[in-house]
Amino acid sequence: MEIKNALIVDPIDGEYIGDIIIKNNKIEKVIKKEREYSYDYILMPGFVDTHTHGYMGIDFMTASKEELKKWVELNFSHGVTRFYPTTVSASIEQLKKITSKFQPILSIAGIHLEGPYINKAKKGAQNEEYIYPPKIKDLKAIINDYVKLITMAPEIEKFFDCVEYLKRKDIIISLGHSNGNYELFKKALNQGINRITHFPNAITSLHHRAIGGVGAGMLEPFKIEMIIDNIHTSPEFVKLIYKIKDIEDIILITDSISATNLNDGEYTLGGLKVMVKDKKATLEDGTIAGSTLTFDDGVRNFYLITNCSLKELVRVSSYNALQDLNIKNEGRIKEGYIANLVILNKNLEIQKTIFHGNIVHEK
Repeated sequence: MEIKNALIVDPIDGEYIGDIIIKNNKIEKVIKKEREYSYDYILMPGFVDTHTHGYMGIDFMTASKEELKKWVELNFSHGVTRFYPTTVSASIEQLKKITSKFQPILSIAGIHLEGPYINKAKKGAQNEEYIYPPKIKDLKAIINDYVKLITMAPEIEKFFDCVEYLKRKDIIISLGHSNGNYELFKKALNQGINRITHFPNAITSLHHRAIGGVGAGMLEPFKIEMIIDNIHTSPEFVKLIYKIKDIEDIILITDSISATNLNDGEYTLGGLKVMVKDKKATLEDGTIAGSTLTFDDGVRNFYLITNCSLKELVRVSSYNALQDLNIKNEGRIKEGYIANLVILNKNLEIQKTIFHGNIVHEK
């Protein structure tokens, strides 16, 4: 396969006009144009979503293999070539059932466990009935090679007792749903825990005498997930974070739920009733309950809000997440890299998605 006359956007080499040749599932050759030409399309690495609960009636907690395959196809239409279905707090038995039967399918690469080891005071839309402190024996029951991330609150009992076990299993620990103060976040950072879940939501807020988890995320070198839907954060907050954080520390996610791309109405999340109106999902008490964001909308929102470069955009939409997961053969438009790519028009609308060298979505 050849892709000609595209504005190629690489997270390291930046933007240039050129052609690429794909053979089998990899980029075989990149041909950079020596002179300035007009271009037909924008070519970027495929998007990576490390935090997503569901889509269009599909809920990871109950999804069948057929539904997961459908989710893959639907996500291809939004440019997503790797994603990590995410659980909510549930019983150990249910989580064990989910992780033990899981098998990667195309772009579904692994699991993100969000809970149950979080703080009830910051539970958000998590079911309080299934929130409890971690135990090594329970972790051994639910953790396997397919679990890649886990969201936990550092202040809960036995948190630090579990860190070494999770590190040995190569699990990325992300701080979230936490009432912990700045000092506790810094303690976790000093132990190699450098990620925060859906920042700045469901952590202690910033105050000028106690900067909390939000302040820790702003001040310290944490990798931060962000939901750019203009609901979880204001455009002004997104601009602030873009100005003060290193671009390599920002990871776009959707936190999407099964109501995504469906009509307004009543849905469920982790056994809790969720109401969706004008794309905003909330519990009955008004608590935000995940999002109905699609990844490509989040990418366009970030670009419009921050006026970032396209090179920065491919970092936050793909490369940063892959680097955090220690995946070294994706996320660049470079010889030898896996051909997971997205072709967009000049308005950043998806035209084609390429997965492992094959066109899997075409507008």
